[in-house]
Amino acid sequence: MIDSQLRTSGVNEPFVLKRMADVRREEFVPEAQRAAAYMDRAIRLPDGGFLPAPVFHGMMLAEANPQADDHAVVVDGGSGYLSALLEPLVASLVTIDTQAAVDGKVGKTTPTLLLIDGAIEHLPDALVAKLDDGTRIVTGLIERGVTQLAAGRKVGDGLALVPLTEVGVPRMAAFDRASTWSF
Repeated sequence: MIDSQLRTSGVNEPFVLKRMADVRREEFVPEAQRAAAYMDRAIRLPDGGFLPAPVFHGMMLAEANPQADDHAVVVDGGSGYLSALLEPLVASLVTIDTQAAVDGKVGKTTPTLLLIDGAIEHLPDALVAKLDDGTRIVTGLIERGVTQLAAGRKVGDGLALVPLTEVGVPRMAAFDRASTWSF
């Protein structure tokens, strides 16, 4: 995984490679799926969650560049793997599910870093309201049906996400925009 997926995709940051070497992906999937834990695709979990491909997590950690004084929130896609990668790199970590994120329930500490372990169309207003000015955000982003790694910050009452590179990552339906119809 390190040499054939991460390094070949430009993920070479020593802290990322060390964390991904130390945290065994097979521990985050059911026993029947352990042989596929390192494949370069997302793994659908029996409960409807997923474990994104290693390259997504590697790129995400590299872009987030977590610091020892960060208070991080991870919106989990169902595996818990991203939280395990991030935990020793930050001062505090809260892991929440998609519904808690939609409801803006991020814990008692205001995050300085928000990582969303899947692809989203938008961030709900309730979640944005819980972020301070300058909070860093790294997520998958869906634009015109294409998933990309994106990063940004909250500034004032809004936030801006900049798409960085196309990467396959499962959609988190809870973050879909409401459908509209027009002529």
